Amino acid sequence: MLKSLREFFDQRIAARTDKPQRAEEQELQLAAAALLIEMTRADRTVSDDEQRVVDEALREVFALDETQTRDLVYLAEQELGGSASLFEFTHLIDKSFDVERKIQVIEMLWRVAYADSCKSHHEEHLVRKIADLLHVPHTAFIQARLRVEQGLAR
Repeated sequence: MLKSLREFFDQRIAARTDKPQRAEEQELQLAAAALLIEMTRADRTVSDDEQRVVDEALREVFALDETQTRDLVYLAEQELGGSASLFEFTHLIDKSFDVERKIQVIEMLWRVAYADSCKSHHEEHLVRKIADLLHVPHTAFIQARLRVEQGLAR
């Protein structure tokens, strides 16, 4: 990762935590945020509901406050702008997360896909593509979708 990005993390995100975060965890947070942001763009319309779900998921999963979340989203947007593909993000998550955490990422993606109440085939395709790149079994991919759908039905 670029030196300037690491400095951004050190100054703006890690500085607000009780314990210093490891660089790898920061990169994983950035990778997950980038995938979630890419999901908001899958249907070419980014809704406020999708952005809200991205922020909530990042705060919940990584225990970030609002400022840290905003900074992480900003940094992820910058990284996406300079990236040719999602491989660098999925590769980092694939090699570092265990199966349960990978499935958690897939569930976050489904939450974003359903956030605006109209999941498109582009969104479903992107979740499937990311699940494949993370080596998430198809049954886990489906179960994650069902858990999110059931949560929305309540």
